[in-house]
Amino acid sequence: MQHPWDQIGRVERRTSRLRTRLAAMGGLLGGAVVVGTLAAMLTGLSAANPPLIPASSAAAAEVTALRDELEDTRGRLALAEVRIERMGAIAKYSGLYKVPADLAGAIHDIALAEGIHPSLGFQLIKVESGFKAGARSDKGAIGYAQVRLKTARGYDPSLTERDLHDRDTNLRIGFRFLKDMLGKFDQDLQMARVSYNRGPGRVVELMTRGEDPSNGYAQSVLKGVKKGS
Repeated sequence: MQHPWDQIGRVERRTSRLRTRLAAMGGLLGGAVVVGTLAAMLTGLSAANPPLIPASSAAAAEVTALRDELEDTRGRLALAEVRIERMGAIAKYSGLYKVPADLAGAIHDIALAEGIHPSLGFQLIKVESGFKAGARSDKGAIGYAQVRLKTARGYDPSLTERDLHDRDTNLRIGFRFLKDMLGKFDQDLQMARVSYNRGPGRVVELMTRGEDPSNGYAQSVLKGVKKGS
């Protein structure tokens, strides 16, 4: 597989060549217009609307094609840069949390897909399961994100306990639940984290009774977020 850095270098060289060709074609096209204007003047035609020589239309078409190719090349360059940025982030999190690159990649990508910052996703998984796929609590929470089957079925009634042992499914449900808790508590990160751990119903019940639902969990999750961001 070609390394993204090599791809970026290749695309940049191609972009430079295209720009040079466009500049040259622009000069040729301009020259064709001048020739056409002079021809019109010599033949007594109106110089306000000179007939271009046939070569000018071909030059214009080539310029358009070159511009389209340049835009396509810029798109490829942007994509390569995104890949480089993603690889750097995954390498950073993999080293920071001492986890395999494939797991770091899954946490990073799924967190972004579900609308939460990867740093929050990594710290959540660290606190919930210690990055252990087979983790299970005495309350039946399963896997990396310690998802309960009841919670999972709130998103997809067809899910089974076996499904929650699938890495990507587990992460996706866990991060989606955290995202929903953020929405429920007006983006209050601390309340969202406590609700993730204790359940939103329990948190609302305690708050209604005038009690503090915090149990130290939220602080544990936040502890490494800034460090990983």
